[in-house]
Amino acid sequence: MAYLLRRMGFQNMLIQRTHYEVKKVLAREQNLEFVWRQSWDKSNTTDILCHMMPFYSYDIPHTCGPEPAICCQFDYWRLPGSGAAQRCPWGYDPQVITEDNVKERSEMLLDQYRKKSTLYKTNTLLVPLGDDFRYITSAEASLQFENYQKIFDYINKHPKLKAEVQFGTLEDYFKAIRDELDVRKKDLKLPTLSGDFFTYADRVHDYWSGYYVSRPFYKSVDRVLEETLRAADILFSLSSAYCQAHGPDRFPLPFTEKIRSARRTLALFQHHDGVTGTAKNHVVVDYAQKMHSALLDLQKFMAQSVAVLLGRSMSGQGSCTVVNPDMFIPEKEQTSYGVLPIRKKVDLVSSQVQRVIFYNPLEEDVDQVVMVLVEQTNVCVVGSDWKPIESQISPEWRNSKDLAGTRHRLHWQVHVPAMGLQTFFIFVAQGSQSCKPAQIADIKVFHPTDAFTCPPPYKCSQTEEKVVEIQNERVKLVFSVQDGLLHSWKDYKSGNVMSLKEDVALYSSYGSGAYLFKPVGEARSIVSPGGLIVVTQGPLMQEVLTQPKTDWSLSPASRMARVYNGIDTVQSFMAEMVYHVELLDHAFNDKELIVLFETDLDTGNTFFTDLNGFQTISRETRGKIPLQGNYYPMPSLAFLQGSEGHRFSLHSRQSLGVASLKSGALEVMLDRRLTRDDERGLGQGVLDNRPMDVTFHLLLESNVTSLPSIAASTPRVPSLLSHRILAQLNYPMHTFFGNIENASDVQASHLQKTFAPLAVNFPCDLHVVSLKMPEPLGFSASTSHGAEYVLILHRRGWDNSYCRRGQMQCRTVADEQVNAQDIFVELDSSIATPSSLNLIHDSTRDFGYIEISGRKGGKGSEHKWLIDMAPMEIQAFKFDMSLGKGKQSLQDD
Repeated sequence: MAYLLRRMGFQNMLIQRTHYEVKKVLAREQNLEFVWRQSWDKSNTTDILCHMMPFYSYDIPHTCGPEPAICCQFDYWRLPGSGAAQRCPWGYDPQVITEDNVKERSEMLLDQYRKKSTLYKTNTLLVPLGDDFRYITSAEASLQFENYQKIFDYINKHPKLKAEVQFGTLEDYFKAIRDELDVRKKDLKLPTLSGDFFTYADRVHDYWSGYYVSRPFYKSVDRVLEETLRAADILFSLSSAYCQAHGPDRFPLPFTEKIRSARRTLALFQHHDGVTGTAKNHVVVDYAQKMHSALLDLQKFMAQSVAVLLGRSMSGQGSCTVVNPDMFIPEKEQTSYGVLPIRKKVDLVSSQVQRVIFYNPLEEDVDQVVMVLVEQTNVCVVGSDWKPIESQISPEWRNSKDLAGTRHRLHWQVHVPAMGLQTFFIFVAQGSQSCKPAQIADIKVFHPTDAFTCPPPYKCSQTEEKVVEIQNERVKLVFSVQDGLLHSWKDYKSGNVMSLKEDVALYSSYGSGAYLFKPVGEARSIVSPGGLIVVTQGPLMQEVLTQPKTDWSLSPASRMARVYNGIDTVQSFMAEMVYHVELLDHAFNDKELIVLFETDLDTGNTFFTDLNGFQTISRETRGKIPLQGNYYPMPSLAFLQGSEGHRFSLHSRQSLGVASLKSGALEVMLDRRLTRDDERGLGQGVLDNRPMDVTFHLLLESNVTSLPSIAASTPRVPSLLSHRILAQLNYPMHTFFGNIENASDVQASHLQKTFAPLAVNFPCDLHVVSLKMPEPLGFSASTSHGAEYVLILHRRGWDNSYCRRGQMQCRTVADEQVNAQDIFVELDSSIATPSSLNLIHDSTRDFGYIEISGRKGGKGSEHKWLIDMAPMEIQAFKFDMSLGKGKQSLQDD
């Protein structure tokens, strides 16, 4: 937040909720005001002045000074007879200020001010007067201001008190502070701090580490809405840029209001009682319904955008109007706000063809093994050139007692251009056709129960193997036959074998609530020997499904572990773990579910987590504080690093909580079911759990240089491969189905099969945070010139002592300048105007950059828009796009 605010143009900020011991240490040295600087910043461009409030709360009893019993007497809405619901709990009521008591009252308040002032270096003191629920009526405002003004007048009229007091805003306060700092440069300097203040405790052992996980289902929906909005923004930007060239009546996309509404809904859920999971049940439902509606609108919008972009003629000319709004439909269907999405199936008969479109919202080409559901097993997959593609068919396993469904999973490998579209076709295999039918997977079963039935046409074998293994050309995962849990990981390239033991466990708690995590002792494993293990093996995907044996007839968690065998894919380096979690029964009341990974890495008490997907930070497990104080937020990544450079990374599709309670171990909390209110304002427990899937991508890496991983004093950062795995996990491809067609109609169709908008690839460490039109409603039928677009870029920091180029297809990194005017194939982009990250300010001096990308001079009148960014920076640019004259149009392959 400190970085983002600085790059939005803020100079100052104020915070309150930090650990009471942190406040005590800073107050002792008068360091509660400090310059907050990012850990990688060597040029001091990220500095922001931060004021930390010193006491327990930010309400009136805890802001005038160190004694709330006295401060409460100066909260005049609590006057007897005022109509306020609350009186001072310390037994001393406020008094209306009169000539008789103004001296005594003023000196009492000023004494609190003086005591508070000793905690700060400057002679200017900030005393907040209010809280979330104040100044609802003008009567309250009058009581506060009239009584305080009498006190202020008395103090200001008596110089012997050596104080001046006035009402003011935060802007007034920070201006006074900065003026004083300028005058007293020689004897007054504020300290500089880097890092963050997790984990927060407000008293005793009450650590606010529970909200990292509360309502995890909705944390997942939040992430899906975020990536879907980003994907829709990119499609909207490209569609509008292409279509605006065809005249004012050709613009086809009526969903501009829907995009703006989706942005507002996503922003609304970022409220500190929204994404945190700390709202009342009916408020959670309201958030969820809004997000569900936004997702449906965005999916419809993207489907129509796909039709627009693939419906253009090869010359780039012609109508952009969508003749059939249902030409494409999303492959995933969200039937209700509180359930997991359902995948649509492909159901064909002879001579019918299913067109499948993949949209890649990333700034890099993606090679990936994909999956769709089909009704038949005798199907073929062909590319846009109608050449057969190797594919695999396997059962669809369901999260129910009837494990095997009637549908099947069809896997094949795709290549989809950056920010582009690619078409594939599925049809029923017939003897006369030259196609390559999907290869049927082999099934092995361990500990089958009477309820397990082998689905046709598969052959399910039972073996006496001592271990369960799945592998691709790079990775082998070994599982225990006893319980189906992961046991070890072998990296074929390095030859390293790492002990990697998986467990699923429960904490019992007494006092945990939506905010607080208060476990009773350590977590206990819930897995016993036995349980159903089903192994699926094929040429493209291998998996182990484990339904562990537990004390409950319906286990609270099952797990699917997968490896993919695509050629030159990021997927092939990692393992996918999907946990299906159902804490729905009262048997799980006041229980908190974790998954634990124990490695043989000697990590000591240190591990690393991400901060909102932007940077990573070192965490230390401290034995002197309770277990809950050693839990940290994990929005998307946590990793362990051993002394010899081996690194184990855990990438997450949603925000959760993570800890490393002993050397070499990572545990992640998956869900929590709580009956009690933790007295932080919610007034209820958390019992509205939903069935959910939690997805992790695991990566094991070795230091590939002869040098130790970057110096200990330098912040640890992910490898480039880790960044790419995280990007493909959090910004996945979107799949669309066309209408069922006959083979002859497919050949005659005017639809393009590929859309590749980028002329050059972005450097591998340059991430497109957003490409959007900030005001989509500003693009109307009367628009005759290019609309304004925004490109927001983040240059990732990455550790080059691991894979140098992030594996496969990484040809450039952002050490080399990129001419952004040459990025698009058919579109011309204007010279960019640098902007603050909130798109309000256009002066780079306002938001701290020393140098910023943008207009660069050339010979004569030539100018270029060159992207030249330092690692870790985020930059925003405003520019125009239009159909380029004379630029080569995209050709159908």
